[in-house]
Amino acid sequence: MSKLIINSLDYARIKKCISDAKLFKSVSSAEAEKLLKELNDAQIVEPEAIPANVVTMNSIVKLSFLNNNKQIQFQIVYPENANIKENKISIFSPIATALIGYKTGDEIEWIVPAGLTKIRIDEIIYQPEAAGDFNL
Repeated sequence: MSKLIINSLDYARIKKCISDAKLFKSVSSAEAEKLLKELNDAQIVEPEAIPANVVTMNSIVKLSFLNNNKQIQFQIVYPENANIKENKISIFSPIATALIGYKTGDEIEWIVPAGLTKIRIDEIIYQPEAAGDFNL
């Protein structure tokens, strides 16, 4: 699979969120380290240069579970904006961590309580950078 792509603004903000969350112990060390590894392995680009088919912060994403063809849709947000009733999922949630920086059509293995499953990014309904919203 190709290298993940993250815009520089998301990169800085997510790293600060991780630092703050570790300080306040509001994220597990394992989740923090997994997200940091993904960030540090990613290709960092300016927000204006991010391709429209890449999942970024504040993107609204539609995906499928390939084991049962179930589809879900949600927005990846910073922890303070998370609200499950509004389908806004924190970047600290395992599924958001798994998706950030991937592209439409990518398939990602993800561990759920029932075991390993595969998800596919079907569509990015909204991506701030593609819409010209570079400072969200």
